[in-house]
Amino acid sequence: MQKLISTHKEEERAILVCTAIPKSGTAKSVKQRIYKEHLDELEFLTQTAGAVVIDKFYQERDKIDSSFFIGKGKAEEIAGKVEEEDIDLVIFENSLSPTQIRNLEKIIKCKVIDKPALILDIFATHARTAEAKTQVELAQLQYMQARLTRAWTHLSKQAGGIGTRGPSGTKGPGETQIETDRRLISNRISMLKEKLKRIEEQRKTQRQQRANFTRIALVGYTNVGKSTLLNILTDAGVLVENKLFATLDTSTKVLKEINGKKLPQNVLISDTVGFIRNLPHDLIESFKSTLAEVVEADILLHVVDISSESFDEQIKVVEETLSEIGADAKPVITVFNKVDMLVESEKEHIIPDLKQKFPNSVFISASKGINLGSLYDKIYEIISSSIEEIEIKIPANDDAYKIINKLHLQTEIVDTKYLSKHIRLKIRGNKNELRRLVSGITQNKSRKEFA
Repeated sequence: MQKLISTHKEEERAILVCTAIPKSGTAKSVKQRIYKEHLDELEFLTQTAGAVVIDKFYQERDKIDSSFFIGKGKAEEIAGKVEEEDIDLVIFENSLSPTQIRNLEKIIKCKVIDKPALILDIFATHARTAEAKTQVELAQLQYMQARLTRAWTHLSKQAGGIGTRGPSGTKGPGETQIETDRRLISNRISMLKEKLKRIEEQRKTQRQQRANFTRIALVGYTNVGKSTLLNILTDAGVLVENKLFATLDTSTKVLKEINGKKLPQNVLISDTVGFIRNLPHDLIESFKSTLAEVVEADILLHVVDISSESFDEQIKVVEETLSEIGADAKPVITVFNKVDMLVESEKEHIIPDLKQKFPNSVFISASKGINLGSLYDKIYEIISSSIEEIEIKIPANDDAYKIINKLHLQTEIVDTKYLSKHIRLKIRGNKNELRRLVSGITQNKSRKEFA
């Protein structure tokens, strides 16, 4: 079976479509703001994928049309615009079923994709490492598998483009054999899962070697300034672009001091892939090994673009995603970024209410260097409170040096005293990690745990 690869013609012309079923009692102004935000985000995604947006359509419905999603009349209206403007593709904010896509393309006469397919396409073009490419290909195949039917032969006439691309150097589903046997796809999915499992085992080993570090993960909606903040904290030199999903691969850097203050323990800080509303579930599943940096972090910095009109909804999306991956119980510092833009728009009056709603929060501008001292103090305070220093005794036997070597990897050994029958160690590290280690020793599991 051929891999998915990237081929596309330059600057496809696109029409965007958003359909909503408003809650009863929602004010017209609120509905207009919401659909504008959704279409603006979809436009940003489309531009990130390399297309130019020619027009946008919005429709309110009492219920979704099972055949066309938007209704046949609206589909015919869009079809007229497609012919008039020589449109290459129509992109829906909403997730579509294979039947709805098939029916829409019969009327509209051009390629129709939904937002999950668009996001997968962007991930495909931004995948750089072998791990990211594997994760994206797996998500693409799982997305395709659910939609692969004989009725998809119309795709064989397409010349690639957005929604059909694969990770760099691989062939996209729009250019492969559409009649591919499901068994071959299943085999490929199994192989990719095994490959990711091996990568995850390697990552686990790496993370065990980092046990004597406090780990911080930057999380947040896409394009809120996480990479900019990482660069400021660590001089990491991570790529910063005004594009959605510019960062796919986790960047992890060492943080030894903050604002000239030496930290009580070395810290690892990781930038992670941004979240977005309607992020395809298969993509979250495929990126579990990367998101493990978030799951195993001691502290989360939840970066929020306070200048966004929908930052409250973005916070909710991030919190829901954290819950889905099992990282919702972590200590969190909410970092409201881009306050300079809030001041420019004369909306800084919202800050007092946000401080009350998010007591463990700071308000900064990473790009302008505004109020970074407050963030440094907050990080220092939490790291200091998570560090503990304890004394333990281990038997002076043949296993003692194996235990000490392992402790060197997982804690900081502050002092060592050799007694007649025991070795007394003063160790410092993360409270939770120390509890796990001491529990293993006191329950007489030292041979098993440290061998």
